[in-house]
Amino acid sequence: MRSDPVSEKSNVEADVEFNEEGKRVRKIKSFVLREGRLTKGQQRAMDELFPKLGLEFQREPYDLNAVFERESDKVLEIGFGMGKSLAEQANCERGKDFVGIEVHKPGVGACLLLAEEYGINNIRVIHHDAVEIIDYAIADHSLDKIQIFFPDPWHKKKHHKRRIVQTEFCQKLHKKLKPGGVLHLATDWANYAEHMLEVLAPMSEYENLSETGDYVPRPDSRPLTKFEQRGHRLGHGVWDLQFKAI
Repeated sequence: MRSDPVSEKSNVEADVEFNEEGKRVRKIKSFVLREGRLTKGQQRAMDELFPKLGLEFQREPYDLNAVFERESDKVLEIGFGMGKSLAEQANCERGKDFVGIEVHKPGVGACLLLAEEYGINNIRVIHHDAVEIIDYAIADHSLDKIQIFFPDPWHKKKHHKRRIVQTEFCQKLHKKLKPGGVLHLATDWANYAEHMLEVLAPMSEYENLSETGDYVPRPDSRPLTKFEQRGHRLGHGVWDLQFKAI
């Protein structure tokens, strides 16, 4: 979910690493980690709640059943913004476990505060680059659902390559889904909705769950945000896409 754009940086940054031959290589990251200014409450959440409800980045897959101390459906959200939608989902669907990734530290703190307010333990948050989490920390075929709601649309054509929904990334996400698992995307930009459909429709790894071959009505599982309600009043559209891993 898009964060406050005031301090936004490019969501594609080259990070320098070294290969086995000792040569410098450039690794593309999905986002720049954004610290931002935390409120006192958000700082307390990072200090007191993150050790309980946070996951640190690691270069081996998490054992999510061990993390949550149970076997249940696992849902991963990439870019949860300030965390309200994610926390509401976890609160309403306590039989499922939710993991959220967000690079905006105040958003991580805000989500933790909501988890505390709701009294829920079926949520874990990660403050790290989403591509690295997918590459290293999520086991193959371990997720029942992956959701990306309202990612940065990068509306200028020259910036479209920076959009997170690209063929290569969707291929990586497919490997993390269980057979029959669902990739759920949502955007309020018509052009980005078209782009998402153009990326996913030709992919043999996925089956579009839309009866009309394009978009689906907003599922009840995706909470209706105040931002979205305001958009509806102003006549703005929102497009949901759901594709099943096959």
